[in-house]
Amino acid sequence: MFAATIGYTVFIVVVSLVRLNNLPDIKISFGDKVFHFGAYAVLTALWFYSFFWTFKFKIGKAIVSAAVLSVVFGIILEVLQGSMTAYRALDVYDALANTLGALLASLVLWVTKSFHVKNL
Repeated sequence: MFAATIGYTVFIVVVSLVRLNNLPDIKISFGDKVFHFGAYAVLTALWFYSFFWTFKFKIGKAIVSAAVLSVVFGIILEVLQGSMTAYRALDVYDALANTLGALLASLVLWVTKSFHVKNL
């Protein structure tokens, strides 16, 4: 699980900082924000499972750690887009979509934590 989490995290860094040419145009209003929301929800879930299963964090600590890591990571990447690339810009709404995706994933994990086996 941890290897998949690291791989996905690196994937987000690459997609965020590398020039992507010839991408199909998404015909959804705010499609970019939907992508950000989903990507960071998945990122948060992956980090939660890595913290919980690999690093043996308690469920609550794993959820909070995954959420904080994902939100801070998203903000840092947005700042890097604005400062390190000429073809990307810092977008507060992207950072907001990232944060909302991370928070929704955290909420879902928190609500469903009672379904986890107690003796893990």
